[in-house]
Amino acid sequence: MLSDNVLFIDAEAIVVDKPAGLPVDEPREGVTSVVNHLESLRFTFQRWPTIVHRLDRDTSGCLLLARTPRAHKQFQAAFEAGIVRKRYLAVLDGVPGGDEGVIDLPLAKVSTQEDGWRMVVDARKGRGKAATTHWRTIAVQGGRALVLFTPQTGRTHQLRVHAATGLGVPIVGDPVYGRRGPKMLLHAWTLTVPRGAKPAVIAVSPLPAAFAGWTAPDVPSDTVHGAAGHAAA
Repeated sequence: MLSDNVLFIDAEAIVVDKPAGLPVDEPREGVTSVVNHLESLRFTFQRWPTIVHRLDRDTSGCLLLARTPRAHKQFQAAFEAGIVRKRYLAVLDGVPGGDEGVIDLPLAKVSTQEDGWRMVVDARKGRGKAATTHWRTIAVQGGRALVLFTPQTGRTHQLRVHAATGLGVPIVGDPVYGRRGPKMLLHAWTLTVPRGAKPAVIAVSPLPAAFAGWTAPDVPSDTVHGAAGHAAA
């Protein structure tokens, strides 16, 4: 139950720790999704919370829900303004060159009957949408790397394409841009949502069991100070 996976809660926001494999929206095949858990996330409220942003089905970690229509509007505005800070941890199926950098590659959606849809790098005017990601290697072992991604934009599959194309090393288990595996090792590690004069919504999601053998870096100071409400480890 997602109600057991609450990382942050107050009168405006809930951040849940979404497991990998759970879709956010109801998929065509009708399997259980985050939408099916919304009633259990009401807690003391009569109104069901609403989903503010999306994570890929196979991505785990911090997912923000709004508890009121006003909060939903404010949170969406924060995402659109680019002031929400999201940090992701990923295990790459190889080791990127260098220790850190910025990937600035515009992305566009393509679709074919054979392969379905995917995102591709497309720098042609009017085609690709701007996409920027900061990255830093945290650790290397066994020919793989644990990398911290800090996206500055929120394009679909941005980190997955930027890893595979921008760094030349796909995320472990990525079924579209890399080699399919038991789990795709991409985790929404921290989430910080400014709220003006109010303390920010801040949540940190521990690395899931699929990341066994890897250790998350120290949580940045801007993620551990300023939160109001209840935050659970």
